[in-house]
Amino acid sequence: MKLIKPTHYQNLQHTSAIVAGVSLFIMSIAAAFSYGYVHTSLIVNDDALMTLTNIQQSGSRFAFGILGWLVIILTDLLVSWAFYVYLKPIHHEYSLLAGWLRLIYTAILAIAVSHLVVAGRIARAGTSPFNESINGMASQSMLSIKAFESIWSLGLILFGLHLLAIGFIALSSRHIPKYVSIMIAIAGFSYVIVHVMDNFFPQLEPIASSLETLLSIPMIIGELGFGIWLLIKGRKLSLSTDKQP
Repeated sequence: MKLIKPTHYQNLQHTSAIVAGVSLFIMSIAAAFSYGYVHTSLIVNDDALMTLTNIQQSGSRFAFGILGWLVIILTDLLVSWAFYVYLKPIHHEYSLLAGWLRLIYTAILAIAVSHLVVAGRIARAGTSPFNESINGMASQSMLSIKAFESIWSLGLILFGLHLLAIGFIALSSRHIPKYVSIMIAIAGFSYVIVHVMDNFFPQLEPIASSLETLLSIPMIIGELGFGIWLLIKGRKLSLSTDKQP
């Protein structure tokens, strides 16, 4: 019996599935640490002075949080490439669009994280001609943190559009389970609606906060679920002709 060797592109798809799955897993851990632990434990939204004190007293934790964001940026770049390679046989144009949306989002995230670096430098600087008082330092540091949050939130609209594109591509596949595709699409829609409301309709902020709480689980498990599927089953499949008739 003659064995059929996989083609170069099939090998590349196998590699891209593993890269995407592993990167998403690492990204989830880094996000849970940098945002779920460091950011929420140190940043007090309505108290700039307390926030500055927290950063000064936990400088190493804040620095490791920034390191975690850098890991997220790197893994986002890897996922952009991996998703494009893996899904290109299903729909080349939408895969390319999804890849560019994620790359642009990643660039926006990098700009946002640079403001956290500025906040950390202000906290370490002590008083200077630019920081005449502890209150001045606290205000400048909080402005940088708010800039991070605002810029990242804008970027997450593009991230949501990226997930919507991925969900559409996955729905066109004969092999990717429909529940996985639908979870990705729901996650994408959730990111878009929450962050559009947050950025462009501030009067709806209470509703946006409630929606974010309600949709937090789909937002988390949508893409991560796809990553798990890629590692368990997707890496074994060839999507070279994988398109709905």
